[in-house]
Amino acid sequence: MGRVMTWEEMKTERARLRADDRRLVFTNGVFDILHRGHCEYLHDARALGDALVVGLNSDASVHRLKGEKKPIVAEKDRAAVLGALASVDYVVIFHQDTPYELISELLPDILVKGGDYQLDDIVGRHEVEAAGGQVLTIPLTKGRSSTNIIATIIERYCTQKR
Repeated sequence: MGRVMTWEEMKTERARLRADDRRLVFTNGVFDILHRGHCEYLHDARALGDALVVGLNSDASVHRLKGEKKPIVAEKDRAAVLGALASVDYVVIFHQDTPYELISELLPDILVKGGDYQLDDIVGRHEVEAAGGQVLTIPLTKGRSSTNIIATIIERYCTQKR
């Protein structure tokens, strides 16, 4: 089961992974209402290296980026659920709007984002590549998203029939 770590704990773990010549994969996101698409994406990301760390947007970060109604699931709960996945080795919560600082400190061997991102738009790309790492995208699972799940809930349970 993945461990929820502080930045400092993860930096120490990163040094240990380097010393053991193990490849660290990094991805990040909100991961609100975890679903099949998330699980498949994280599984594919983990397969690229020896360990996967997920940078998780804090509640405050999500509020700034997506509005006050999000996230639906609190950061500690999102972190615990992510950490329970077999594909996730570490979870680190970040409070900034982007994971730039965390990526710059960890300098993962592989930085991964979903296929809806263009390589030029991936935060931390230049730093990872300058350190000899790779930046990749993974195709998303079609029709699977938190937005779709929320829309289904609203349609089925929240609209009043007249």
